Amino acid sequence: MDYKQRHKRLRLLIAKLNKERKKQAKKIDILCNDFIAAQRDFIKKLNTISFTANFYESIIGTTDLGSLILTAGKLIKDEIGDSNVAFFLRQADGFELHLFKSDQPIALEEQRLENCFTAELVDNICKSNKLCTLDEMLAMGLQGNPIYLNKISAVTIPLGRLSSSPGFILIYRPSANKLTTEELNNITAITCGLSRAIQFCQLLLHSSDKTG
Repeated sequence: MDYKQRHKRLRLLIAKLNKERKKQAKKIDILCNDFIAAQRDFIKKLNTISFTANFYESIIGTTDLGSLILTAGKLIKDEIGDSNVAFFLRQADGFELHLFKSDQPIALEEQRLENCFTAELVDNICKSNKLCTLDEMLAMGLQGNPIYLNKISAVTIPLGRLSSSPGFILIYRPSANKLTTEELNNITAITCGLSRAIQFCQLLLHSSDKTG
């Protein structure tokens, strides 16, 4: 075998080795990215579990609806910073609106999204029994100042797993700090237990009204 042939075979061998090296490097990158993504998902799940456990520990034993709403609202606001939280509970003749009241005064001229909700809109959201975005609320009949609505990020999260929800949580904040999927997943994780706690408090309230 002359020099040219040996040189040609050597170049082909080097090219093959380089190709295999690039393939292996690509596989390693994919594995590393998958591992990082799996770690990230695991941390998110741990955060959800931690928030859920802390939430249930904080509301356990609460039998007064007002105290329950106050505690739940504070925990949700602590979890989702710079947010407004309102609870809409469906009634036979309309709905009850419960607000989490912080220690900060509300300006009289401040626009509040919860003031735009009608009984029909609340009923439509409850019947949908799913997380509703601001666009979906508008499609269901929400009416408000477009300039104001364009400045907020808002969702409703149903309370309950039945075909029609007994109520929902309204969460909103400035659109510059849009609500994230991770934040909403954490709140969704506690709605089933919160719904049962609310229904228990309502049952006690109705029982006391009948005996009182």
